[in-house]
This record gives sequence, structure tokens and C-alpha cells, in this order.
Amino acid sequence: MLVLLSIPSNASAQSCVGNPVAVQILGSGGPRINRDRASTGYLLWIGDQARILVDMGGGAFFRFGQTQAKLSDLSLVAISHLHPDHVSDLPALLWLSHQARKDPLPIVGPSGNEVAPSFPTFLSRLFDEKNGAFQVLGPTLGATQGERGGGVRLEVGVIDVTKAEPSIVFDRQAVTVTALGIPHGDIPTLAYRVQTRDVSVVFSSDQTGTNKRFVDFAKGANVLVMHLNIAAGATSPLHASPAVVGRVAQDAGVGRLIVSHISQFDLDAAIAELKKFYTGPLTVGADLQCTQVQ
Repeated sequence: MLVLLSIPSNASAQSCVGNPVAVQILGSGGPRINRDRASTGYLLWIGDQARILVDMGGGAFFRFGQTQAKLSDLSLVAISHLHPDHVSDLPALLWLSHQARKDPLPIVGPSGNEVAPSFPTFLSRLFDEKNGAFQVLGPTLGATQGERGGGVRLEVGVIDVTKAEPSIVFDRQAVTVTALGIPHGDIPTLAYRVQTRDVSVVFSSDQTGTNKRFVDFAKGANVLVMHLNIAAGATSPLHASPAVVGRVAQDAGVGRLIVSHISQFDLDAAIAELKKFYTGPLTVGADLQCTQVQ
């Protein structure tokens, strides 16, 4: 079954309540300017609370406000990788966040390599109270709260993307989150799997689809969110083709595939290519879209 949603020129506010769990897209677009799609961001709702935030690309901060989600409800922020279209709105989310939340905010991201810093180093370069780009956000990393600004204290975790087996990154309040390193050019990147209330959701992030362990990682998930970023027949060192997206979802035996991170190309042709390999329920993502996990 193919679910195609019309995309409004100006997405309106839409609350999302999990029954018991739902996935909401904050940004369904990629790095290029798109008047209809913000860059990457996702919320996982459990009941009436947005509990997991995955990525925070450009425009996702605005979409977060439109969803009526509360920063105080978040259990975890999970960053897949450090390309700007996945993390550029993180400072906006954290600025003055201590006014909305008192408890520390757990946040995790990938280890580094020669072309990208480790996640703790990335945060330090942004928020260090003396040398950061946003020194007023020094309290997020433990600086004394000052009159000039501040943000909620972060509990920072870093995940080794080179590990062959998944890593547990969060296991509290009946929510378990695991992560697996995936190939996305030379940028260290993580996929995340959330297990709660007898359902599971996998966020694939950007990847080529060539890590066979990812199929096992996503196996049997109720919902798999994969990125459809290149056109039918195209190849990329960074992204899976529509055919590979379809093949991965089919091999993983997921309950529903949601495609997101959509760039400007012939979407109908890309979906047709994907459907040659994937025969299950399919949803084409749009900003603020809310999908119940069943």
C-alpha cells in the first residue's frame, strides 16, 4: 500500500499523540533549499509526550515549536552525524533551554575521524565558555550560569561508529535505544533503533545501504525511516539509491517504510524504482507528518 500525501506550501501546526507510539517528521528535506521541507529532524512520541528527538537540521527548531512538543519531556537527543542539515539547529534548541527544563538532557552522537570531530569535541567547539562559537551556551557543558545566557546541562555520550555490533545508548523509563555505525561517505554516522511498549522504530539516517549488518539491525522493526535522497537510476558515495532503499526495507521485513530526506528530483520515478524491490506499506514523508506505529 502506497500512501502519498500532498505537501502544503506552508505546513501548519500539527500535534502528534502516540497510541501508544508515533513517529513525527520535523524535517523531510535534505541540504538544498526547499520551501516545503525543513532539513532532517524526527520526534518519537510515546503517549502524549515527545520523548526522543533524532537530529536537528535547519528548520527543525521551528517545526519542533509547531508540534507543541515540550523540551522538558525529552528523554534523549540522538544525533546521527555532523553534516549541517542534521545538526545546525541544535544551538537554537538549546539557547535559553534552562528556562523550559531543569533536568539534564541526555544527548548522544558519533565518534570522530580525520574529517569530523568526535561529538564531545564538536559540542566543545560550539559551546565552550571561553573558546566556543556560542560561549553564552557554556552552561550546557557545565559552566556557571551567567546573566548573559545559558542552556540546560547536557549529559553527553559518544558512540563508536566502528563497532561491528550495536551499542546500547539509552535504557531508562521503559525505552531502549541502540545505535549502529553506517556508511555515509567518510563522515562517521549512526543509525538508531528505539524499542518501547512492544514496538520498535529504526531511523536509518543518511547511508549507502551497503552495511549488511544494518539489515539485521532493522530486522522486524514496526517502522523504518529511510532517506530517499537521490533520483531513480542515480548513484552516490553518500546515499542509497531508491532501489537499495527498497531492497534493504524488504530484506529487513519491516512493518512500514517511511521515506524522508527527499531532495528535488522526479519523486514518482524514485518511488516506482523503490517499489520494484519493496512490497510492504509505504509512506512518503512530509514535514509535521505523524505516523502511528503499529
